[in-house]
Amino acid sequence: MKHLRFLNKYFYKYKWWIIPGIFFVVISNFFGVIPAQVIGHAFNLITENIQIYRLFNGFERATVIYDIFSYSLFYFGMLVLILYLLRGLFLFFMRQTIILMSRHIEFDMKNEIYAHYQKLSLGFYRRNNTGDLMNRATEDVNRVRMYVGPAIMYTINTAVLFILVIYAMFSVNVTLALWCLLPLPVLVLIIYFVNTLINQKSEQIQEQLSKLSSFVQERFSGIRVIKSYVREDYTKEIFAAESQGYKDNAMGLVKVQALFYPTMLLLVGLSTILTVYIGGIQVIDGAITPGNIAEFIVYVNQLTFPVTMLGWVTTLIQRASASQKRINEFLQLKPDITSKNTESARLKGNIKFEHVNFTYPDTGIQALRDVSFEIGQGQFIAIIGRTGSGKSTLANLIMRMYDIDSGNITVDGNPLKGLNLNNYRNQIGFVPQEVFLFSDTIKNNIAFGLDQVTDEEVSTAAKNAAVYHNIVDFEHKFETMLGERGITLSGGQKQRVSIARALIKEPALLVFDDCLSAVDTRTEEEILRNLSKIMKDKTSILIAHRISTIKNADKIIVLDQGKIIEQGNHEQLLQQNGAYAEMYQNQLLEEENQSL
Repeated sequence: MKHLRFLNKYFYKYKWWIIPGIFFVVISNFFGVIPAQVIGHAFNLITENIQIYRLFNGFERATVIYDIFSYSLFYFGMLVLILYLLRGLFLFFMRQTIILMSRHIEFDMKNEIYAHYQKLSLGFYRRNNTGDLMNRATEDVNRVRMYVGPAIMYTINTAVLFILVIYAMFSVNVTLALWCLLPLPVLVLIIYFVNTLINQKSEQIQEQLSKLSSFVQERFSGIRVIKSYVREDYTKEIFAAESQGYKDNAMGLVKVQALFYPTMLLLVGLSTILTVYIGGIQVIDGAITPGNIAEFIVYVNQLTFPVTMLGWVTTLIQRASASQKRINEFLQLKPDITSKNTESARLKGNIKFEHVNFTYPDTGIQALRDVSFEIGQGQFIAIIGRTGSGKSTLANLIMRMYDIDSGNITVDGNPLKGLNLNNYRNQIGFVPQEVFLFSDTIKNNIAFGLDQVTDEEVSTAAKNAAVYHNIVDFEHKFETMLGERGITLSGGQKQRVSIARALIKEPALLVFDDCLSAVDTRTEEEILRNLSKIMKDKTSILIAHRISTIKNADKIIVLDQGKIIEQGNHEQLLQQNGAYAEMYQNQLLEEENQSL
């Protein structure tokens, strides 16, 4: 239960739901126990009146006795009916408080988990599968809700009913009560040993379900690759194997439960047999009446449902504990990137790297080694280098997606770590290398970075990104719905929509991480011309592979294996006749070959 202590704060928050709920549980069970006593009195009445009726059989008073007998039975029957109606009414109130409370807690938990996920750094998402994250925020939370709702409700209900029933039993006859309750310790021992098995099986089921969710999510995201390589049957076999693992674990849990429930029913049945046998002896001895046996049988039957539910509740608690353990694993993680500064300073765009070293924490790959350079306000800076040279890492460090290992990064003379992160990022237009578009309209994708935006601003951003004419050719224009990850659009169109999303913010700093790779040369030139107007007196950082894209930059930084090997403008780098000049000559040869 230690993992479920996390939920105590929610119980305190909704204490005015729990307290009335417990009150309704007590009252409903009170009206559930009284009918047993009424039935006992009615049974005694029946036996006594049958004897009296036989004595007066054939006399005139027999009719009067029969009428009294009928009226008494009707009275007791109506009383039992009214008591059970009252019990049903308070059971309804009980569910309306405790079950509704569980839905509120479920809502709060999902919001808390989602909010916490957003605080965690990129490294967290690199280490964990999306399917597993989704499963913890949905399936695991749902299992916890079954604990805070039905499990707690039935546990309280069972505890209160046991107390009332046992008290009623002992008040009638101690000997008979002890014999009736004799199987209960055996039941407690069975629950104790079975709990461990249920907990183990529950954890295995949740882990396998997460693997299954991750597999499905990944395969559906890469469905085009699967179809291109005709690997549908292969992935189907893997899915069947993963499903078999989940099935085996689930069947293991079902087998434990299948043995658990009949055992409990057997013990309850044994209590009934003991009640009749020992009760009969007590009646012969004159210690109790026959009505008391009927009363005890009702008590035992009243305990049957809670006892059988006890196994189900135990399963719910164990599965909730396993799920809460998985939820707590991530909720206890602290974000690597934190920002305590609340000042909202205006970003100018002066950026300085001083002897920066960085190694990715999840892979151990050193991406940057002793990197030092400076970007002045209003400069157009280009970064170029071979694949894996550290270009995207620089962009991520400027955005402070990661913190550096050593060295120093300053922005406008202030340490990057000391800035108000939300305010800083809000003034940056960032276009990542891996373009991501949401399953929403084109308009909403472009306007994603702003709370309020006009249609004119969206159109202007689309024109500056050279994607306006493509959009207006669609039937629904800017209201066109995009498929998952923008699958409706071509690669170049997705890149340009992503660029429009950055430009509509009118950022003080613009970072393009190789986002023009799928754009043709003419469109690229148009975008760059528009950028020169929009970003006048503002800082721009462009990461690219094509030298034609960056040759007009104020400064070009050439990276190789995480180090800066050259920097300067286009002409200066050509005169150095180094790596940049070699790349330039190679690209000229490629263009000549393509033209031939």
